[in-house]
Amino acid sequence: MSWWRVWPKLAATGASATVSASATGAWATGMTGPRPVVLSGPSGAGKSTLLKKLFQEFGNIFGFSVSHTTRNPRPGEENGKDYHFVTREEMQRDIDAGEFIEHAEFSGNMYGTSKAAVQAVQAMNRICVLDIDLQGVRNIKKTELQPIYISIQAPSLDILEKRLRDRKTETEESLQKRLTAAAADMESSKEPNLFDLIIINDDLDEAYLMLRKVLAEVRHRAPCLPLPLPEALRAGVGQALAGQTGSDRGRQHVV
Repeated sequence: MSWWRVWPKLAATGASATVSASATGAWATGMTGPRPVVLSGPSGAGKSTLLKKLFQEFGNIFGFSVSHTTRNPRPGEENGKDYHFVTREEMQRDIDAGEFIEHAEFSGNMYGTSKAAVQAVQAMNRICVLDIDLQGVRNIKKTELQPIYISIQAPSLDILEKRLRDRKTETEESLQKRLTAAAADMESSKEPNLFDLIIINDDLDEAYLMLRKVLAEVRHRAPCLPLPLPEALRAGVGQALAGQTGSDRGRQHVV
């Protein structure tokens, strides 16, 4: 039987234990509107597939912040939809001009989130979803942004490797680099207060059910009084469990 695991990351006490769930407001200098959601996790964890399902069902509520990269497009990728594909010179120029919220480099390629990309989503009054790597998460933690941080992880490194090999888009060298980065990502995701929620994606439909319910709960509660994020997440988890069998509940790990 397939199953899923979720851990809300709860701080012990004090201000660090809560994040405002207010739907609107100035959450960063020069930016207003719904607070963003950060999804992170290693390549092969299933972020892109989960996001695709989310936008197909709730495209009028959530919007994707299209990242910039200097890498070459993969087969089927579209400029401006999957990524903004730019030259290193163009991206470095905009970074130097302060146009990026965060940026990082992996395997010789630059990746980053521009302010304009986030503002484009918020101009449509949609909740902005950012797909960024672990280095990007750490960089955003240093800014004034106050997003909800969600980590998507594979059940194991072996399963992640199989998913990457099945793509047939990696050389052996690039695959090993991704696996090394993934091992570090999986371990780092357990750090206290780095993520508000971790979803282990060992069944796509059930992982999506959890992501959907948690985001819906946060969204619906947000217009009311600000709530500690863990309380909102617990409510979302409770709703998800309501539809599970007794045996499934026994295999659920909620902190």
